[in-house]
Order: sequence, then structure tokens, then C-alpha cells
Amino acid sequence: MAKDSDFSVNGPDSLGGAVLYILAGVAIASYGGYDYVQQTEAVRNSVEVDATVTELSIETDSGMSSNPGVEYEPTVEFEYTYNGTRYTGTKLYPANIERNYETRSAAESAIEDYEQGTQTTAYVSPDEPGDAFLKNKTSNAPIIAIGIGGVFALFAAFSAVKKI
Repeated sequence: MAKDSDFSVNGPDSLGGAVLYILAGVAIASYGGYDYVQQTEAVRNSVEVDATVTELSIETDSGMSSNPGVEYEPTVEFEYTYNGTRYTGTKLYPANIERNYETRSAAESAIEDYEQGTQTTAYVSPDEPGDAFLKNKTSNAPIIAIGIGGVFALFAAFSAVKKI
């Protein structure tokens, strides 16, 4: 078998660039960790409110040249009242990092329990009443960000060690 099929990591050209990549990976993983803790607290402290679904759709993202392929994001909009104030919500899960799906059917299944114009239950954290969500459970999107950031930092660290 030919040698050109071997796996190789070609990182940044300089040690400074590798350190910058490490910091970027750590930042991505840290934000994922922060978002996971925030959504866990939101689920734990949430209260139920009546909501009306005003809009449902599936958005298509064609990706970037570095990440070709189509991803699908379920979007939802709903109105609710908390302590006498009307709000509009757009979150399916309490995470700030949106979850994308590889297939349209997977994205559709994420919102299949909701129908435009119908009443449903939304969840509100009393500390942030304008930030409601429909599914009172954590999303795995922050965990994916932690993994991506960690792998990015690991490859950058490997590249940095090769530069020393």
C-alpha cells in the first residue's frame, strides 16, 4: 500500500499560530461548558407558562466551503405571558447554541409535537423571563461544542509540540 494514504496533521506554520489555535479550541470548549451549565440551571429552575405557537419552519444551511453539506435547523416562534408581561420566544431548548440536524426529517421530528396556532406549554426561568423555551430538557449541542473545541485544541497542541 502506498505511503501517501498515511494520516498527517498539518497545523499552523508557527508556534505562535499553534498557541492561537489552542486558545481558540479552549474558548469553544469553555463556551460549550458554560452553555451546558446555563441550560441545566434553566431546566432546574423553570416554571410552566401557557404559550401559543405562532411560527414553525425548517431552515436550511448549506454550510461553508470548509464544511460542505446541508444542515437543517428547526425554528419556532411562540408568544407567552409571564407576570403580566407578554414575550415572544424562539428557543426549542434552553441552550444558546442551536442544534442542527443532518436530515430534514430529523429536524421535522424535533418540532413534530407543535403546530402553528395551537396552545402548548413553554418553560421560563424566573430570573430571565424573556428567554423561554419549549422543551424542558437539555440539548446536546453544548456537549458537541465542548468536543469540537477539545479536539481542535488537542490537534493544535500536537502541532505546537512538533514546532518545538
